[in-house]
Amino acid sequence: MKTAVIKTGGKQYVVKEGLSLKIEKIESEIGQIIKFDTLLMVDGEKFDLGQPILDEKVEGKILEHGKNEKVHVIKFKNKTRYKRNVGHRQPFTKIEITKI
Repeated sequence: MKTAVIKTGGKQYVVKEGLSLKIEKIESEIGQIIKFDTLLMVDGEKFDLGQPILDEKVEGKILEHGKNEKVHVIKFKNKTRYKRNVGHRQPFTKIEITKI
């Protein structure tokens, strides 16, 4: 089975066909097909390394958009009555790899 390393949103992911994963938000419609730059491809004994990317593209289908769970950031200074609580929910896009 083919395995590839793609780059999107400043991060790199190891993917296979049929894999679904959450990536940084992409401004596109649900159901749209997106092509990702391929950095590395492994197919059994064959090993291709891009310099910096390969000509092949990995295709994925957008399944949904959403927000991750809230991350709480708490600042506190002792004896000065200073306390801050800030939350953040990072937006994401869930994709399924359809073709390598």
